[in-house]
Amino acid sequence: MFQRTFLRTVTAVVVLSLLTLTGVATQATAQGRSDEALAHVIAVQEEHTGALMAKPGVVGTAVGANQQGEPVVKVFVVDGADAVNVPRRLNGVPVAVEVTGEIVALARSTVNHAAEFPRPVPIGVSTGHPAITAGTIGARVTKAGNVYALSNNHVYADENRANIGDHVLQPGPFDGGTDPADAIGSLSEYEPIVFSTSASNTIDAAIALSSSAALGNATPSDCYGIPRSATVAPTIGLRVMKCGRTTGLTKGRIYAINATVNVGYDSGVARFVGQIIITPGSFSAGGDSGSLIVGDGGSNDRKAVGLLFAGSSSITVANPIAPVLGHFGVSIDGQ
Repeated sequence: MFQRTFLRTVTAVVVLSLLTLTGVATQATAQGRSDEALAHVIAVQEEHTGALMAKPGVVGTAVGANQQGEPVVKVFVVDGADAVNVPRRLNGVPVAVEVTGEIVALARSTVNHAAEFPRPVPIGVSTGHPAITAGTIGARVTKAGNVYALSNNHVYADENRANIGDHVLQPGPFDGGTDPADAIGSLSEYEPIVFSTSASNTIDAAIALSSSAALGNATPSDCYGIPRSATVAPTIGLRVMKCGRTTGLTKGRIYAINATVNVGYDSGVARFVGQIIITPGSFSAGGDSGSLIVGDGGSNDRKAVGLLFAGSSSITVANPIAPVLGHFGVSIDGQ
């Protein structure tokens, strides 16, 4: 039986191989066209962002996808009345207007349900500079044998007002943390935020020198555990999750990339470029700033994607993680 069918089987394999190779070639061509289309839409978005954001009520632009999965320019507005000022096509590219409300930094919170944790404290819990309310410890990161806590500038550096060496606390002051009794480290570095609507901020981030005795590298047991040391680039539709001080473990999807947004802080409004937009609106709330956003499932599970820092009632905004880690020269201390 084996001898009689051998030639037929080989022939079938050859045909299937040819079909498979043809399919791969077609898929590769389609992927190439998809990449070209995305690059074209990003170029159009960047060309028109300045003019769009000069319009009343426009708080951001990004590149997302329509219901057919095709890349489109997203324009974020405060309310529906502002949509009338936004064109529906730019250089032939469709424009989708989204009502997001104002986008604000999420360190300030009004709900106190965070706790003080035994040392070493987990990530994904309440923290902050003594002068703020509370944000979230994003991750334990390392550099040259030292251990640091990663969070936002506005969580650890008080919107540029802090001094290097200031203590950072767990829990944050809003949750009962006091200085120096609850210190888990000291401010080491931060990227200053430029408060201007013509600025090109890319990260809202800071690191605090800590120790493995004071800071662990896993979330509390009700969240995702230990992040992976590897990272993943943000892509439209990628499933993500985070563990934060206020809303705990939440899951969502990357809705848009390459976003330019105006973010409100206590010190003023700052424009950020190259950001990630995540939905649904329930993904984060005040106090979740500083949370590490990681992949949810599959080969990207628990790989860092971004650092949460702002949002509105309908979206969350995050820095891509690569420029955050690259700026400080640190790596995520994970699995």
